[in-house]
Amino acid sequence: MHRKIEIIVNNSELAAGTRGSSLGPGAIMTAARKANNPFFGLYPLHPLPDYNRFLDQKNETEHAKNLIGYKLVFESVAEATKDLLNKGSFPIILAGDHGSAAGTIAGIKAAFPEKRLGVVWIDAHGDLHSPYTTPSGNIHGMPLSLSLGNDNLKYKRNSPSEETVSIWEELKTKYTNAAKVKASDLVFIGVRDTEFEENQLIAENNITNHTVEAVRKEGAQIIVQRVLEQLGGCELIYVSFDVDSMDPQITSFGTGTPVGNGIFPEEAEEILTLLAQNPKTVCIEFVEVNPCLDNKANTMAETAFSLLDSVAAVLNN
Repeated sequence: MHRKIEIIVNNSELAAGTRGSSLGPGAIMTAARKANNPFFGLYPLHPLPDYNRFLDQKNETEHAKNLIGYKLVFESVAEATKDLLNKGSFPIILAGDHGSAAGTIAGIKAAFPEKRLGVVWIDAHGDLHSPYTTPSGNIHGMPLSLSLGNDNLKYKRNSPSEETVSIWEELKTKYTNAAKVKASDLVFIGVRDTEFEENQLIAENNITNHTVEAVRKEGAQIIVQRVLEQLGGCELIYVSFDVDSMDPQITSFGTGTPVGNGIFPEEAEEILTLLAQNPKTVCIEFVEVNPCLDNKANTMAETAFSLLDSVAAVLNN
């Protein structure tokens, strides 16, 4: 099934804890050009406004760092995603940090408010914290809390400021006036680095995690089959791919929060292409390439581009 691909480029790293992921989308483009691949000349590109200037200003929201600027990022991603979906295109988002995903999910729901959305989260981390539970204040650990509308207050450790709470509450319901995703419609693949508060939320909501060990034992095809069976009641599927889902010893350490014992690039490719083949899949996002941290030149971006190219090939069939 041929899909009309358009690419959203979000260079924001406001939600990250380390600097450099804003260079990730550009590093992926560099990888394509190094390979003499005209990929980025084949599809319309939609670069979003750059709000990284907020990194140079005093942070006013301790338990959700750079939240004032992040709100602008969230809205710009959501609007761009909504607009492309409304005209029948297939958005692929290349983003700096994973905070982008909450905006993407909001945009999908804004385009299809009555449709049930399933989320496949391929990542080393659960990203289920809120300003009330975060140990770091980095918003790239919070996009799923925003999307689920669940602050996990039972395990509250922080008391966010009034301004933080006000913006956070606005984003939780923006475009939808309700939670955007049900916990039963969220599926993890490769998650292996979570904190206590996230573990409690995962357990209490029975959120499925297909571990790296399961991927290795059962194979990508079986795992994707199980994912799609679980999301059978969903009309739409969004796939969010964080490069730290992969094993840094095999790829590189070119990402902000690498975690050992991840999936292999070949497994990632099979998972992503199988999910892309599914007609319910309406959007795929690639995040967290950080060339400043890459111990092998630009290897992480080159790996990410290879995966992106494979996904596009499937979507073009």
